Amino acid sequence: MGFARLKLMAAGLAFGGLFSSANAQTPPPIRIGVMAKFAQINGAAILNGATLATEEINAAGGVKGRKVELTTYDDQGSASDAVLAFQRAVKQDKVQAIVGTFLSEIAIALTPWAARLKVPYIITGAGADQVGLLVKQNYPAYKYVFRSILPASSTARGVCESMGDIGVKQLGYASAVLMTEDAAWTRSYDEFLKTCLPSVGLKIVDAIKVATDTSDFTPIFQKIEGAKPNVIVTGVGIIGNKPVVQWHNQQVPLLMMGYNAQAGASAFWKETSGATNGVVTFTAASEDSPLTPKTVPFAKAYLARFNTTAAAHSFATYDAIYLLKDAIERSGTTDADPLTDALEKADYVGASGRIVFQGPDDPLTHDMKYGNGFVTGVSIQWQEGKQVTIWPPNAATGKVASSPFASK
Repeated sequence: MGFARLKLMAAGLAFGGLFSSANAQTPPPIRIGVMAKFAQINGAAILNGATLATEEINAAGGVKGRKVELTTYDDQGSASDAVLAFQRAVKQDKVQAIVGTFLSEIAIALTPWAARLKVPYIITGAGADQVGLLVKQNYPAYKYVFRSILPASSTARGVCESMGDIGVKQLGYASAVLMTEDAAWTRSYDEFLKTCLPSVGLKIVDAIKVATDTSDFTPIFQKIEGAKPNVIVTGVGIIGNKPVVQWHNQQVPLLMMGYNAQAGASAFWKETSGATNGVVTFTAASEDSPLTPKTVPFAKAYLARFNTTAAAHSFATYDAIYLLKDAIERSGTTDADPLTDALEKADYVGASGRIVFQGPDDPLTHDMKYGNGFVTGVSIQWQEGKQVTIWPPNAATGKVASSPFASK
């Protein structure tokens, strides 16, 4: 009996040793926080992009054998809530990086906290140039902050270049009203367009700032029509669907072109019950524009997984997770400083383009470089429920259509 007990104990120890050995061989997950207001189209796009990238990476074996684990933080569109969530993510949940954030006001508030807590933070939705300027002005303390979506001035550059090609050369437009929401990100957006649009042949006959809580656009559209422009150039994201729905219902006989942060996703088409028809928006990429070998496969996988097309924020967050994977593999660690150094040296071809970050001596430190060979974006138009890429010429799959209400 004593011998049997010894055998049982030995077997138990052996089993325990095997179990412990198995546990020892299972490396801890790489914890990444995802932050946004998830009830909004843009917030859902951020979460979906992170989810798809994580699922793909884990299905392929993880990052050097380590699984990626996402923890979500809903900031409720509040800077104070976001700061508390950011602190909890790093101090309590021990995340090794954070991605996301749609509102620029929140990204600006979180940037100093990324520096204080020494955690890599990749912004994938907020566009205010002020973020890149903060990193530049406070480098190297703020070196942990990066952005995988174009800053507002680069978005404005893309809008301006597309307006020159499409609005001026193809449609013959000569004048525009600039209608943008009153938010942190539109300051540099407006500033760039007020100089650039006239340089490509579009005279700005009026520039209208719209409060983000505006509910009735009737007097705004009346003022715009009274200025007799050829086109409305927009810069909206926080406002949501109100201007588009009312533009459609009032049959305003002018195309809405420019940038609408929510109109890049087919969820917006559904939310507006098709009122988006005819709207033109600049965005990161589209399901029919093979900017890189990864663009279309990602867009198709995203549509299949979430039953909506990928918005700019989806592309940006998907790329952000892969940027972290790439940096971890090159640095061999998730420690903040070497991981940040690796992100600074990134030269990564993602779904939205070739991503190379600006350096400390560049205008917007740790923003993506814009232009041929890097990230450029596309302009799409909603035509009868489908996104049609109409710019740039080398990525276009169709032609721009005039305003559906032009004969009003």
